[in-house]
Amino acid sequence: MKKNMGSTDKIIRITIAVIIAALYFMNVISGTLAIVLGILALVFALTSFISFCPLYLPFGINTLKKNK
Repeated sequence: MKKNMGSTDKIIRITIAVIIAALYFMNVISGTLAIVLGILALVFALTSFISFCPLYLPFGINTLKKNK
């Protein structure tokens, strides 16, 4: 896997995952919505830690800064 996520992209994804987790643990979200958002949060966290997003490939997106 070639990295395709920059640091700003990773920070945004981790922040969203933390917000979703906080909403769940404060009982703001529950039921099916909590499950769907929980899965989304896990995917965001996982892709942030490995710096690779498979959905970026078909669209040719790369937010990683190029070293010169």
